[in-house]
Amino acid sequence: MTLTVRFWGVRGSVPTPGPKTASVGGNTSCVEIRYGDEILILDGGTGLRPLGDHLIANHRPVNASILFSHIHWDHIQGVPFFAPLFQEDTSLRLFGLTKEESIEDALRRQMTDPSFPVRLDQLTATLQFRPVVEGGFSSGSFHITAAPLTHPNGVFGFRVEAGGKSIVYATDTEHNPNGMIDQTLVQLASDADILIYDAQYTEDEYNGVDGPCRHGWGHSTWNEGVRIAQASNVGRLVLFHHDPGHDDEKVAMIEADARKLFPETVAARESLQLRLNANLDCKAA
Repeated sequence: MTLTVRFWGVRGSVPTPGPKTASVGGNTSCVEIRYGDEILILDGGTGLRPLGDHLIANHRPVNASILFSHIHWDHIQGVPFFAPLFQEDTSLRLFGLTKEESIEDALRRQMTDPSFPVRLDQLTATLQFRPVVEGGFSSGSFHITAAPLTHPNGVFGFRVEAGGKSIVYATDTEHNPNGMIDQTLVQLASDADILIYDAQYTEDEYNGVDGPCRHGWGHSTWNEGVRIAQASNVGRLVLFHHDPGHDDEKVAMIEADARKLFPETVAARESLQLRLNANLDCKAA
């Protein structure tokens, strides 16, 4: 069977709709992984809403797992608008963990007065809340390795494996400004087929040459993504979590610069699909 990755939300921090971002897309973090009929969703940003509409369009029951890397707004805002939650034949397993509360408590708090009119306990789908277990755990055919990365309030990076293929999701992580490479991430991504990496800033932005210094803001650069990809011997680097100030032209320029150093680089765009079978194939649907 083929392991397929599809991007529904690729933006960081805040949604950015408009003509200057129409090609890359303006929805926040949401990635769908399929292996046969099994569905694993990475994060519930605003990209979760169009994914939900897509899933219910075929009028079949939705059975899926959702992994939350963390609970910052741009990674959970799509949950209340995920259409399958309002269908009785939907079954979802939601994995997440924070330092202070469970993922259930975090999502319940989001859907309360005065923030939202529909409460979590009013949803008709069957929901199972499970903690992210540091190290390894499974959901169906997916084997998942979770490792803590560097981000305010905490974040998990995930390595997802199925059918002998591997995808690493490392969003919202900050590299060491002193130049030391993140060995935890290098180990997590070792020999992975695909590395999806937080490439929110350019080096000038990160270091305060272009705008305010972003040290400590919890995000990385495309340059560091290239370093991690090279050190980890990954098959393909996907630049992800694009800054809301980067329009289509800017993202294309970053993609081109990264390819000079790591040719197997692509900037994530909404509807981009990566298929992993005998050979790695990249296709925009």
